[in-house]
Amino acid sequence: MIGLVLALAGLAACGVAVTWAYSHELRRMAAFLRTRAARSNARLTTDMPGRGFYELASAVNDEIDRAADDRRADLGARRDFQRDLTSLSHDIRTPLAGAKGYVQLAADEPDAARRAHYLDAAVARLDAMETLLGQLFAYAQANDPDLVLDPAPTPVLPLLANVLDGQRLAFDERGWEPTVSFDDEGLVLDVDPDALARIFENLVVNALRYGAAAPAVRQRGRSIVFANPVDNPASVDAERLFERFYRADPARTSGGTGLGLAVVGSLAQAMGMKVEAAMEGDELRITLRW
Repeated sequence: MIGLVLALAGLAACGVAVTWAYSHELRRMAAFLRTRAARSNARLTTDMPGRGFYELASAVNDEIDRAADDRRADLGARRDFQRDLTSLSHDIRTPLAGAKGYVQLAADEPDAARRAHYLDAAVARLDAMETLLGQLFAYAQANDPDLVLDPAPTPVLPLLANVLDGQRLAFDERGWEPTVSFDDEGLVLDVDPDALARIFENLVVNALRYGAAAPAVRQRGRSIVFANPVDNPASVDAERLFERFYRADPARTSGGTGLGLAVVGSLAQAMGMKVEAAMEGDELRITLRW
C-alpha cells in the first residue's frame, strides 16, 4: 500500500514537473513575441520534445515571414507611389509652366496676330493638362474600392462602332481606316456599358497615340483583340503596359500619361474580364477575354 502511494506521488511529481516545463516554455515563447523587435530576423525556437511545440514555433515563424513579406511589399508600393507622384507632378507642371509662359508673352506682345498665337499655344497646353487630370480622375474612379458597376445585356459591336465614330476626326487626320471583324456581330455581353465603352475608348486612343498604322479589331469566340503595328517594338514591355504611369517611350511628346491602359486593366478586372498584351513582330496585340 505504501509502495502504491509512493508511486502515485512520484507520478504526480512527474506530472507537476512536466506541467511546469510546458508552462515555462509557453511563457518563454510569449516573452519572445512580446519583446521581439518588429524588423528583427529572430526566429522562435523550442527544445521541448514532441511535435506540438515544434509546430507552434513553425506556425509563428511562418507568420513572421508573412509579416516581413507584407512590409517589403508595402515599402515597394510606397516607393512606386512616390515615383508615380513625382512623374505626375512633372507631367502637370510642364504644360502649366508652358501655358503661363505663353500668357506672359501675350501680355507683352503689341502685335495682335502674335498675341493670338501665344494665347492659342497657352490654351493648347491647358487642354493637355485638362486631359491629364481627366485621365487621372478616370484612373481613381476605376480603382475606387467602392466602385459599383451596373451590368446589363450590352450589344458589343454597336458600342464599339460608337467609340470608333467618336474618333473619326483623329483617324481622318492620319489617313487611317480601322478595320473591324466580328465572328458574332450580334454578340451581347452582360457588362457595365459605360465601363466597356471606356475600355474601348482607351484602347482606340492608345492605338492612335502610339500606333504606326490603323488598328484592327477582331472578335473570335470569347475574346476581342485590338491590334496595331508600332514604330519601335523593342521599346514596348508588354508585361508592364497595364502598370500605372508606364509609358513605352517616355521621350515622346504625344501627351500620354501612362494611365489609359491602367484604367483598361482595372475596369476589365472589375467586370471579371481578363486583359493581356503581347508583341508579335512589330504588332501590339491587346486581348480582352471573358
